[in-house]
This record gives sequence, structure tokens and C-alpha cells, in this order.
Amino acid sequence: MKLLFIINPGSGNHELDLKDIISSYFNDKPAEIDLYELPKDCSIEKIKQKIEQSEADRVIAVGGDGTLKLVTECLLFQDTPIGIIPAGSANGMAKELGIPTDIQEALAVVENGNPKKIHVIKLHDEICIHLSDLGFNAYLVKKFDTLPERGMWGYAKATWHALWNHKRMEVVLNIKGEQIQSKAAMVAIANATMYGTGLQINPDGKLDDDLFEVVLVKDYSYLEILKVWFTKLPFNPKKVEVFQTSEVKITSKYKAHFQVDGEYIGKVNTIEAKILKDAISIII
Repeated sequence: MKLLFIINPGSGNHELDLKDIISSYFNDKPAEIDLYELPKDCSIEKIKQKIEQSEADRVIAVGGDGTLKLVTECLLFQDTPIGIIPAGSANGMAKELGIPTDIQEALAVVENGNPKKIHVIKLHDEICIHLSDLGFNAYLVKKFDTLPERGMWGYAKATWHALWNHKRMEVVLNIKGEQIQSKAAMVAIANATMYGTGLQINPDGKLDDDLFEVVLVKDYSYLEILKVWFTKLPFNPKKVEVFQTSEVKITSKYKAHFQVDGEYIGKVNTIEAKILKDAISIII
């Protein structure tokens, strides 16, 4: 078996020598490994070219959700399975799929696990494998990227800033021909169930069905989300509504902050999203 590791050196813990850890793990195993470290400003075309040249049986994303997204974009609707070594700050998709955050254990999954087909969401020119949103959380992501603090303290500081500075939006959701108008703190397009922090925004989400969820947070109802997280009770529909669909168009009266899989995209008025079924194979 040949394994190609796409390694993001800028992810997560810079003290770890990821290439050395991977090489040591496979030192006495029959697998052939190819280690490719992403250069700065690496294009999708370069990664695709590397994958084609390698002719690997499995391609492994070593980094956070952003690295996994890059590899996913290269292997959409292809049979080559994708592995995950969670080495980012949040590692939301690894947590979603039950992939160990311990690198040695994650390497064992890459070596011995089985591929599972999952869907992704197409958002204009972007692919969402995990969670994207419009409004409050996207503003938080933008703020977090500017802070020197990382980890939970950085998230806490960015959240406090966002609570004081972000204003509610006026949005229209077009789902299955029906229009829903509402004021909203944020609108999440949810492929997965929870953010990398562990906060569960979409309890009913499944990565292998034919639908995704649109979560309309009408107010700054984080206590409501925490209630669902800790007690498993359903959302209060006066504060949070969840819609299941295979496509949606979201329009904001004014341009709103937008992020995809933890990457801040910018401010937009309109988002159109649709499901891509059985788009990739993930090793679990």
C-alpha cells in the first residue's frame, strides 16, 4: 500500500516534527510512504499534480480542517480514500468522525481503517466539508485570526469582542420554494454536528444522508445552544430553527461576514448552497 501524506507545516503545534513522527511510525511496516510538505501559497493545481504523480492508494491530510478541505477539493468524486491526521487548532472534522487526536492512534486509523462515503456542500466556488456560516461566528473567526492568543483563550476573547460589536442581520432563506424572513445573529450551513470547539450547533446532522441542515439562530442564543449541548433537549423554535434541505439560497439585506470550515471568506449578500452526494471517501 502506498500512502501520500499532504502535510501543512503551518498547522497547530509547531513543536511537533510531523514528518519524523510519520516516518518513524511506518519505519518497520510494509507501507510505502510519500511525504509532501505544502509550500507557502500552494495552489490546488500543484496538489492535484502531486497526487496524480504519486499514484497513492490513500491520500492523507495532515493538518486542520483547512488542509483536509484542500485535499478534498483535489479528490472530489474520485475513489482514492482520504485519511486525516488531526494536527490543526480545532480539528473539527476529525472529532466529528471519531478519529483520535493522538497522532499515533490516528496513523493506525490511516493504516487499518476503512473508507466511508460522505457528502459535502457546494457553496458557489467553495466546498464545505464541515461547517460554514453567515454572521456572528464568521465575525468571530475573522477576529480570532487577528489575535496573538490561540486555543480556547483566543476563542473566548474573540467571542467577547463579537458579542459587543456584531449586529443582527435581516435574512431571507429560500428553501424548497418557501421563503423564510427573519432577523438573525447567524445562519449556519451545517454538514457536521459541531464546531471544533465541541459546541454542538446541529444535533441531527449526518454526513452520509442526502441532506444538510440550515440553522437559523435568531438571537444571540448561545445559552440555548449550550442547553442542547449539555441536556440534549431540543432547540426552542422561538430562538433557533433548523431546516433540512438539499439546497438553499440565503440573502442578507446588508453584506454579512461569511466563513467556510474555519476560513474567513469575506462579506457577502447572497449564498447558494447545494449538496454533493457521496462526494469523497474518508478513512475511519
